[in-house]
Amino acid sequence: MNSESLKKMVGEVAAQQVQSGQKLGLGTGSTIRYFLEALQLRLQSGELDGIIGVPTSIQTEQQAIQLGIPLTTLAEQPQLDLTVDGADEVDPQFDLIKGLGGALLREKIVAATSSRFIVIVDESKMVVQLGTRCPLPIEVLPFGWEATSRSILALDGQPELRFADEKPFQTDQGNYILNTTFDGISDAPRLAAQLDAIPGVLGHGLFLNLATSVIVGTDSGPRVLSR
Repeated sequence: MNSESLKKMVGEVAAQQVQSGQKLGLGTGSTIRYFLEALQLRLQSGELDGIIGVPTSIQTEQQAIQLGIPLTTLAEQPQLDLTVDGADEVDPQFDLIKGLGGALLREKIVAATSSRFIVIVDESKMVVQLGTRCPLPIEVLPFGWEATSRSILALDGQPELRFADEKPFQTDQGNYILNTTFDGISDAPRLAAQLDAIPGVLGHGLFLNLATSVIVGTDSGPRVLSR
């Protein structure tokens, strides 16, 4: 199967996990689009009702509105039943790297408010060690981002400012992202703590001890992995 078929597969499986009346966190990215479309079909058929979602990005908010999926905010619903989101890397402990789509800060806030956090990926995202397949996105304040970058460099990362249309990429919050390459991340909790301590770092793509299950799309069908 091609990657789009695998994304569609896991999106549809994740949509079957949703129950009527649940408050949902709606992730961001190309895989989540298939989840939202499958959710819409269940709503239209009457198989599902009473759900409401908190989007993790402007992009997801617009997609959900187009599909007729009811939305809310964390101010109105501070505790969610379930969040479904993608990931850029997943290790054997279900720790993640996220953020290549640029929504990492909102995604982490929403995931942290959820009783369950389901991650949907194709099998290419499964890794033995984080930081071996993709860079670690780090969201930083535009003010003084060069100084923040130097602090990250001191942690043996190689930060590069993300660009879009020949200008620095800006998140929905108006912040910058430093795509930071590591030669594998051997101690993710330690690195997360070090990044959290740097002034100017607003968030990073290390999602540790958050995912409760992972749905993996493979050529032989979906695999559901749970803690």
